[in-house]
Parts: sequence; C-alpha cells; structure tokens
Amino acid sequence: MSDLDGRMGGLTAGYDIKAKWDGERLRGRVGGRFNGKDVDLTLKGGEVDGRIGGVFGGFDAGGKVSAERVEVRLGGRIDGDNVELKVSADRITGRFSGRIDGKDVDLRRDGPSLRGRIGGHLDGKDVELEIGLIPPALAALAAVCAFKALEDEQNDAAASSSSS
Repeated sequence: MSDLDGRMGGLTAGYDIKAKWDGERLRGRVGGRFNGKDVDLTLKGGEVDGRIGGVFGGFDAGGKVSAERVEVRLGGRIDGDNVELKVSADRITGRFSGRIDGKDVDLRRDGPSLRGRIGGHLDGKDVELEIGLIPPALAALAAVCAFKALEDEQNDAAASSSSS
C-alpha cells in the first residue's frame, strides 16, 4: 500500500487529495466529506478505468496510462474532457480539456513529491502531492481529476447563485 496525500488549490478554495494505492487500484477522496468526490481508478496493463464522484454528479475516466504518456477521457464523449500528458523523469506536462479552451498541466517530480500548476496564472490551481510509490503518471491523472472536480463544483456554485 502507498498513499497519495496533498492539496489542489489554496486553503479556502481548494481540495485535499487523499487516496491509497494497492498496486492496481487507487481509491480515496478529493475534497472534504461533504464538498468532495470519491476517487476510484484501476490501472491494469496500461489501461486506466474508473470513476470520480458517485452515480450522480460524477464522471468516468478511461484511457491509457504508461510511464511516458497519459491519454485519458474524463466524462462522456460529448460533455467530457481529454487529458494528454507527457511524462519524463522529472516533469509531467501537457493539456487538459482541449487546445483552445483547455488548461496547461505543468508538474515537477522530486522524489516522492509532485508539485506544480494546472491551468494558467489567473484561473489555475497549485498542486502539492506526496505520491510515495504510486506511478507518477497516475498521480498526475488524479491531480487533473481533482482539478476537474473542483472546477465543476465552482461552476455549479456560480450557476446556482446567478439563477437565484
């Protein structure tokens, strides 16, 4: 067992990320008990499959994860986001959610730590994770999933406050 432990975003507008890795399955939670989502990702033979959140208000994750690349779809075919990351010895970089309307992913690996930013200077979020023995590509995917969950929650909150 190895733990994924850290934070996405700041103290007030961020999510804790806590999960356990058993060598094949990453299970845990992003966010708090009430404002968060469960994480359940299985990595087997270079294929990742899983779900973030519950039956309602969640999204699926499916695609390929290797030591060099991450090519995963979050959500459905129509209302989903692509994650395309390149993994090197000390950096994980790429895009989440498309070329035009997407977000940059720039994470640096230092031993058992993964730190960096997802999104731009204004609309992005800092990432600080302790990844232990979890494959860095899978840890980076978990960070992107946390970013999407947090962004979805913030967008839902903004939509509900503007409609009242």
